[in-house]
Amino acid sequence: MKDRIILFNELKNKIYELILKTSYDLPSDVYIAIEESIKKEESSLGISILHKLLKNADIAKSEKMPICQDTGTAVFFIEMGEKVKIKGGSIKDAIFEATKDAYDKGYLRKSMVKDPIFDRTNTNTNLPPIIHFDIIEGEKIKIKFAPKGGGAENMSSLKMFKPLDTEEAITNFVVDTVLKAGGNPCPPIIIGIGIGGNFEESAILAKKALFRKIGERNSNPKYAKLEEKIKNAVNNTGIGPQGLGGRITCLDLFIEYFPCHIASLPVAINLNCHAARHGEIEI
Repeated sequence: MKDRIILFNELKNKIYELILKTSYDLPSDVYIAIEESIKKEESSLGISILHKLLKNADIAKSEKMPICQDTGTAVFFIEMGEKVKIKGGSIKDAIFEATKDAYDKGYLRKSMVKDPIFDRTNTNTNLPPIIHFDIIEGEKIKIKFAPKGGGAENMSSLKMFKPLDTEEAITNFVVDTVLKAGGNPCPPIIIGIGIGGNFEESAILAKKALFRKIGERNSNPKYAKLEEKIKNAVNNTGIGPQGLGGRITCLDLFIEYFPCHIASLPVAINLNCHAARHGEIEI
């Protein structure tokens, strides 16, 4: 079979449109989850906050404005078919150019600094994005995008557990992380958990988990049960919407897992705020 040719400008334009749509439109599964949470919330203040979150999402979508002023670090997960060839440039260049143009023309806040310690001046482009590549079989490209805000990201955690540590130890780690975060990640939050792999793989798994749809349980029944268990524990903390008290602290919680070394049990927690922006396209 011949290679499939995708034009550089076609690819760049589709990524550009994905960035803007994701920044303006709250995913429907998240919107519905907030609606459903209103029925379960016991705090009158919490109910009022949840209604305001929906109103904010409605305005952002209709006016084509960012859902949140923190338009985040541009994070991409790319699955690229081995038979795909980009004509006129590279996929990496397409992502960089699309990100720069979207953050400029779409009036998205540019938040990236040149150096983490010695030169914290703004790049004024929101470059560079963070890109995770995976080569797969076939002739398609799947692109997942998330503008990851700093408030929730800063509350994330990673711990290297001992191999014999229990479900309860992991549950307590997640609950402690959420309690320390309080209202900082703008709850109700969505929690991604990566278990296994090694130090860096567990963090990538946690980020990947945040792309799952609300209510989508892990295909492994044991992990599906653990997702529900930890979610219930988090919602018993009383943190509530925006950290002001209530029942609904977490809209959902997702676990992704991977085999690991006999001496290791890494667990990463990646928090996402109620503005759980994520989108994907297949080309």
